[in-house]
Amino acid sequence: MHIRTLGQGLEVSAIGLGAMGMSQSYGPNPGDRDEMISVLRSAVDQGVTFFDTAEVYGPYVNEELVGEALEPIRDRVVMATKFGWDIRDGRMVGLDSRPEQIRRVAEASLKRLRTDVIDLFYQHRVDPEVPIEDVAGAVGELIAEGKVKHFGLSESSAATIRRAHSVQPVTAVQSEYSLWTRDPEAEVLPTLAELGIGFVPFSPLGKGFLTGTVDASTAFTEGDIRRRVPRFQAENLAVNEKLVDHVKSLAEAKGSTPGQIALAWLLAQQPWIVPIPGTRRTERIRENAAATQLALSADERSDLDSLAQRIGIRGDRYNPEHMAYVNH
Repeated sequence: MHIRTLGQGLEVSAIGLGAMGMSQSYGPNPGDRDEMISVLRSAVDQGVTFFDTAEVYGPYVNEELVGEALEPIRDRVVMATKFGWDIRDGRMVGLDSRPEQIRRVAEASLKRLRTDVIDLFYQHRVDPEVPIEDVAGAVGELIAEGKVKHFGLSESSAATIRRAHSVQPVTAVQSEYSLWTRDPEAEVLPTLAELGIGFVPFSPLGKGFLTGTVDASTAFTEGDIRRRVPRFQAENLAVNEKLVDHVKSLAEAKGSTPGQIALAWLLAQQPWIVPIPGTRRTERIRENAAATQLALSADERSDLDSLAQRIGIRGDRYNPEHMAYVNH
């Protein structure tokens, strides 16, 4: 696995692992905790060193899972987690990035992750009620105390990134980015390039769509977030399938998988982009890791660059409730 450098010199594997789906959001959660621990550890065997979790995943249980799995190999991995939600009785009820809350979350996350320092601490969503300068300052204090190493943002606007970075250097920004979600390209990616900040795309495989395993006939199980995502409604998928059909054709020509094409395209965009596909299966980790060896020609990259615009994507990437929390 190649190594890439995010902002502030943080070195991580070229492809990381998003652990959220091991605890929520994609149908029935795995019943065998030991199996998920084994999957997480197998990722390290495949060269993955960058692991993403958050207090709200579960809530809390995902951090506990990641912490237990990686404790024996802590010195070989980079762990990222997040703050910013008001969680009550196991449910998100709003945002909370007050400095005192950030500190409470950090202390609790350190315990759940079984570590003495959080490598990368993201604000999960921008809180309009708390100036981003106060948020950056609070994380800066935790960095000065040695409890956090790096500061990150998620789903934030270019203007917010600039304001935060002026107070505490930002190491990475995390947002959804893939062949069918291109929003960061207009303003966020140029800002990151200018400021020397890394970019961490989540859902780089389009919540499974870009693997070619989802179509208009797919029936999502109870608890699968895709049941509520407009882009995954059957009538929209029927249109969006044209995009993945194109990716499938290229994958067949290159002897790869559609998912590998999607990841290779992301990796080719910038050397400071590190996607974090999620999975519950070791064989998928192996497949994703192999995308780092897949070379796309200039013509292939150009063709993929214009794919979404040529074909068109139908449906929002979030439902209206969640769209209210992005790009602040």
